[in-house]
Amino acid sequence: MRHEQALAVAQRRYARKIKYSNNWRKERKRVQRIHVRIGNARRDYLHKISTTISKNHNLVCIEDLKVSAMSQSPAADRTPDIGGAKGKRRLNKSILDQGWFEFRRQLQYKLKWNGGRLVAVPPRNTSITCPQCRYVAKENRVSQALFRCGACKFQEHADFVGALNVLRAGHARLACAETSPAYRASGQEPTDAISHYF
Repeated sequence: MRHEQALAVAQRRYARKIKYSNNWRKERKRVQRIHVRIGNARRDYLHKISTTISKNHNLVCIEDLKVSAMSQSPAADRTPDIGGAKGKRRLNKSILDQGWFEFRRQLQYKLKWNGGRLVAVPPRNTSITCPQCRYVAKENRVSQALFRCGACKFQEHADFVGALNVLRAGHARLACAETSPAYRASGQEPTDAISHYF
């Protein structure tokens, strides 16, 4: 947040300078330095959190999210639930600021170093499937934060439900890959085999 505010101030000052003047060049360097600091802070955080997870967990299951597709900018009328085009821009910015793809990359190689496994599962229906009765419906997701099953009335925080479903799907993928005859004959790591069979 601090870097973001400093960047906004520096960019406003940069925009007011006469192009190619000495002051314009100074402000451009200032903006570039802030961008470098933001990138360093992001990488530092991602390295710390991915190192902690890889040391404390042998199996990590994640959603196989297509970040580039998620951060595209559709027309305003196609995104009314997040505030139209402006809401979509804010969502795209927050997705890209968090560095999801880089986090996954770091987590994958660090888990491999430590003898762990990363299993990526398709994100389809993970947030609208009841973890108790397996009932799937959009109506189960009452709000952004609340999940309430329309069949068995199970109620919990939506992120917790999504995490349960991702973990269950990851365990299923790993079990299927390890029991496959082709997998046993190949001698591959389960994480490599999963991409071939699913």
